[in-house]
Amino acid sequence: MPKLKMGIPKGSLERMTIDLFRKAGYQIGMGERSYLLTVDDKELECLLIRTQEIPVYVEKGMLDIGLAGYDWISERKARVKKVKELLYSKQGLGKVRWVLAAPVDSDIEKVEDLKGKRIATELVQVTKDYFGKKGIEVEIEFSWGTTEVKPPHLVDAIVELTETGASLRANKLDIIDTVLESSTWLIANVSSWEDPWKKEKIKNLAILLEGALNGLGKVGLKMNVPESKLTKLLTSLPALRKPTISKLSEGEWLAIEVILDELQARELIPKIKKLGGEGIVEYPLNKVIY
Repeated sequence: MPKLKMGIPKGSLERMTIDLFRKAGYQIGMGERSYLLTVDDKELECLLIRTQEIPVYVEKGMLDIGLAGYDWISERKARVKKVKELLYSKQGLGKVRWVLAAPVDSDIEKVEDLKGKRIATELVQVTKDYFGKKGIEVEIEFSWGTTEVKPPHLVDAIVELTETGASLRANKLDIIDTVLESSTWLIANVSSWEDPWKKEKIKNLAILLEGALNGLGKVGLKMNVPESKLTKLLTSLPALRKPTISKLSEGEWLAIEVILDELQARELIPKIKKLGGEGIVEYPLNKVIY
């Protein structure tokens, strides 16, 4: 039986990635060895690997596919097929940023002020490219962690990953510029992508993962409302496209179904009830395929 060997990112993206696969219909669990995961698909083999290493292993063909941040794909300059962008991070949906930051009480207010200064970061190559394009000479050193605490005593500035900026503010650092925006990508080995069976398997997996991501934070809502109240209801009813409306067999009533954000449902249900709505049902969504 052919198999697709896949890398699941270990660390900050691990929990969110496994949850996403669960919503996509795959049950992933820990195997006997910490790096080997179990999955209820005999055509998949899953390995838990540091996200920084996944792009390299995919490029070399040790993995057919993997999920990795665009930041580490860029840092490792990996030649891979970027199959699908998946907008999630360790704290939720959307992109993250690698930012250039300096102490709030320093003289550094713009990028040019860093000429000849020392900068610490885990993302060394991307940072070199950033300053190289601007023609600014700086000294860049690799940081082994706890990068935020190094300025001003050890380095003049840092390039660090942030989602909310809270950690930077706590360490009295100001953001000077955004070096790189990053999101999670499903990537494939170039040769694996050229294999017809593997390509089809990868494309199907991408559809399911994107659908699972689209379904996060959304719910379905069903209701029965009097036909006379339809216009008033539609003015406050959000929908991905248009709500599904069908006529009930008895009386002047309509059945309406819509997909919306979970928080919107909380506000909308009492309004529907006041309009005379009945049989209101809210249900969770695993996947939404556009």
